[in-house]
Amino acid sequence: MPERSPFSCVLWDVDGTLVDASEGILRRLTTTLNHFGRTPPTRGELSRWIGPPMFESFQVNVGMTAEQAVEAVAFYRGLNKSEGYTVSAQLYPGVGDLVHELHAAGVPQSTASSKPEVQVVALMDHFGLAPALEATVGASLDERTLSSKADIVREALRRLEAAGADTSRPVLIGDRHHDVEGGQDAGVPVIFVRWGFSWPHEAEGAQAAVDDVDQLRALLLVDDDSSEHVSAGA
Repeated sequence: MPERSPFSCVLWDVDGTLVDASEGILRRLTTTLNHFGRTPPTRGELSRWIGPPMFESFQVNVGMTAEQAVEAVAFYRGLNKSEGYTVSAQLYPGVGDLVHELHAAGVPQSTASSKPEVQVVALMDHFGLAPALEATVGASLDERTLSSKADIVREALRRLEAAGADTSRPVLIGDRHHDVEGGQDAGVPVIFVRWGFSWPHEAEGAQAAVDDVDQLRALLLVDDDSSEHVSAGA
């Protein structure tokens, strides 16, 4: 039976939602923080780093000044560029298939990531998701000009609308409280995925929360003759 979505377009967070890049992030953070004389995080502490812009995280997590954080971000991004944006990254199981299923059902999609856009573009190309996306949106390279989740979500909607997509009923898929808060600020409901790097309380405020891709698919795609809408509680 043909499928449709109760949403007119879907926005995707990247780190912790589409892509698990934690191995490379931890490696680069360790090198960067050692270089600047700070204590690197353990793997268990990565949840403090994955989600917010790195410029913010260097200040909040290790007490850098804004000026020091600019230097740290530049150093970190230099490592990332030299080793390749896609090294050690992998898609979460099943999520790439869902992106293609939504595309086949005619649902416009875009990323809405706090990662620099150049990295998001490389990842979407690498994993073959670019053809299924109407827009690929991420943060500016300095992570300051365009960095807040709300602004990134608004930019994703702007680009989708410019591409002719219906943005009247958007939804954001994310795994951190920054996604929930950014979506709320931009007036976009959020479906929270629990397979990323979040704590349980971070789902508060989301319209729905899911544990796996099958549950997410059930919210994003319904039979064409169904009037079902998202109603699951977070």
